[in-house]
Amino acid sequence: MKSEDKQFLQDLIEHPSPSGYEQPVAEVLRNRLAKSADSVETNEMGSVHGTLKGSGEAPSVIVAAHIDEIGFMVSYIDDDGFIYFKAVGGIDAAILPGLRVDLYATGSGKTEKIRGVLGRKPIHLLPPEERKDVTPIDKLHIDLMLDKEEVKKRVRIGDIATFGVGFEESEGGLAVSRAFDDKSCVWVGTRVLEELKKLGKQKADYTFAGTVQEEIGLRGGQTSGYAVDADVNIAIDVTHATDYPGIEKSKYGDIKLGAGPVISRGPNINPVLFDRLVAAAEKAQVPYQIEAQSRGTGTDANAMQLNRGGKATALLSVPLRYMHTPTEVISLEDLENTVKLLTQFVVDLDESCDFVPHIQLI
Repeated sequence: MKSEDKQFLQDLIEHPSPSGYEQPVAEVLRNRLAKSADSVETNEMGSVHGTLKGSGEAPSVIVAAHIDEIGFMVSYIDDDGFIYFKAVGGIDAAILPGLRVDLYATGSGKTEKIRGVLGRKPIHLLPPEERKDVTPIDKLHIDLMLDKEEVKKRVRIGDIATFGVGFEESEGGLAVSRAFDDKSCVWVGTRVLEELKKLGKQKADYTFAGTVQEEIGLRGGQTSGYAVDADVNIAIDVTHATDYPGIEKSKYGDIKLGAGPVISRGPNINPVLFDRLVAAAEKAQVPYQIEAQSRGTGTDANAMQLNRGGKATALLSVPLRYMHTPTEVISLEDLENTVKLLTQFVVDLDESCDFVPHIQLI
């Protein structure tokens, strides 16, 4: 991965964006898209759309990846300056005690990042019956390590916080961070637009949508899909890698880091689109994996499929370990191969495309 592209990924990761508070990362995305897109727009919800025009001889495409991440929201500040919070999105309470967080405080009239820790009683002070239990989120607090008056002056109800970690690369081509779900795929969708711009030969109009509020109900995917009204709708998101201890492959499939992007198959997926994505992977000589999805996928693809009168929809995923933790792990090569696959798919679209499912004669 080129250094400037890796820096873009890191910038996406390290700008905070819990659901409903995506503005910092939206600005990063707008600035990058403006270098290649024919137009860049931000809607009233905060989703960012970058469009690259094709010749118009092929079905139009929207590719969506959500720019929001899980996080925390300040709900109460006690008399001693300790902060109680609510989860934004799905957070496992079992992993929280002892973590560091970054709280984005707005009480001073501007946003300032303050480092804090997630606290609870140490094990020495827990009664025996509580030691085996997970401490619920409403019994945890954020300690900003500041005087109580400072806390009350600088922090407001509704301020947000994220895990206090950023991007790190390993020696083996893997990387670890919070919020690879789904900012790694925001990187992918943007890089596809840039590659199409370089090639300059696609027939399809291509819109990349960085969607908001996916973690609390697929809200940006629904509204962006409706507004853009493209013929082809593709969500890119992370999926669970199953290549580490404790995961039942017979239940969750065999998905590996470094083995390529994952093409979903099932009722949320248009069968013609599935076949074309597989064909694009093979034409681009990209390794790929297939994941069975027997119902709605819980991604923007689910909302996009049901827009208007129904849309030809697909889901392309990047394998990820330890989802919704501060230590999500991905393969950087998988990201680049996902870009190659999607670029090939868009380039191959032409006026002959028909996405209405038909009986396949054997």
